[in-house]
Amino acid sequence: MRRPARGFPGLPPAGPGRVLALGQLANSIGDGAFYATSALFFTRVVGVSPSRVGIALTVGWACGMLAGVPLGHLADRRGPRRVTVALALATAAALGGLLVVRSFPLFVLVVCVYACCQGGLNSARQALLAGLVEPARRTVVRAHLQSTLNAGLAVGAGLGGLALTFDDAASYRAVLAMDAVSFVVAAVILRRLPEVVPGDTGRPPGGPRAAVLRDRPYAMLMLLSAVMYLNMPILSLGLPLWIVRRTEAPGSTAAVILVVNMLTVVLFQVRVSRRVDGPRGAVRASRRAGALMLAACAVFASSAAPVGAVAAVAILVAAALIQVFAEMLHGASAAELGFGLAPDGRQGQYQGFFGMAPQLARMAGPLVLTWLLVGQGPSGWLVLGALFLLSGLAVGPVVRLALAGSTGERPARTARAARAVR
Repeated sequence: MRRPARGFPGLPPAGPGRVLALGQLANSIGDGAFYATSALFFTRVVGVSPSRVGIALTVGWACGMLAGVPLGHLADRRGPRRVTVALALATAAALGGLLVVRSFPLFVLVVCVYACCQGGLNSARQALLAGLVEPARRTVVRAHLQSTLNAGLAVGAGLGGLALTFDDAASYRAVLAMDAVSFVVAAVILRRLPEVVPGDTGRPPGGPRAAVLRDRPYAMLMLLSAVMYLNMPILSLGLPLWIVRRTEAPGSTAAVILVVNMLTVVLFQVRVSRRVDGPRGAVRASRRAGALMLAACAVFASSAAPVGAVAAVAILVAAALIQVFAEMLHGASAAELGFGLAPDGRQGQYQGFFGMAPQLARMAGPLVLTWLLVGQGPSGWLVLGALFLLSGLAVGPVVRLALAGSTGERPARTARAARAVR
């Protein structure tokens, strides 16, 4: 029996999963540093106004979301390892381009290229995982990757913090260059993996090229997952605004909660995911995630009471701990269903489509959360919690619909599996 790597809790046992995790660790460290400094780099070094930065990023991430399916389809046709390596290098080149652009139109163009490469890279990497890891272990390996991602982002954020202390153009350029190099390193690491024989060498006779767009149950699951992914902008946007405007806790509490979230995912995501096995386990995890998110929202709402700063911080941290376990349950459920309900040979386009869920949450999050949490107060938290609960409960019927509609393409879609999730 293989033992996990010692010294770092996110690494899976030796094999393709560990190589994928090392590649993920390399570029996540660079990304963590870049995310911490990108706003100041764009405004102070590139010379773009904050409002224009917002426009460019919105356009860029929208393009990246739409690029996931066609680039995932390319990975299915040409081989996911080849496409993954190429997109990692293209991402590095786009980051290098940001070092030299100084006009707004070129800035928007390079940001769009960067976001499209990132969206396609995620699709191709998931297809590579599906092709190299046996189905029974995919959810656990993906949990290792998520744990590794969070650890890398945390380390990178610390490096970005050092650049912020210097607060000069040279430091911000160094961070961007480091992020570009990290994607080159990831490409070199991923080249060590064997290529997966392309499963979708062309459009099946009479079948659509982008079959995922006609898979209605899968589309419904993606939308339900997008609702659950609203937990991400809660931490980055909704909660900081809530703390400052509605509670007696200091504003720095939001940073503490973010650290707690990252560390908890690093330590427990793999353990949580080991209990999610097959459609039945995924449906059960989704129900629990919805219920826990409702509980977390209720506790967050209670932090508005006039209880003093210390008590408010304690309430917020308690709610964050409930929220992070809901987040991990949803992540495990989404991985199990996202892989298990995708037909062999089309994992790239299916993972590209399923990967739109967090992007949709990021796009809708600012509008939804500011209206609910800032505008409606504690009652907004309860409405949001009810939305999480209903989404978690709805996964079961949609999975049964997906399994019942089996066409023989998906081994997981059997009558026995359909009965198991009831």
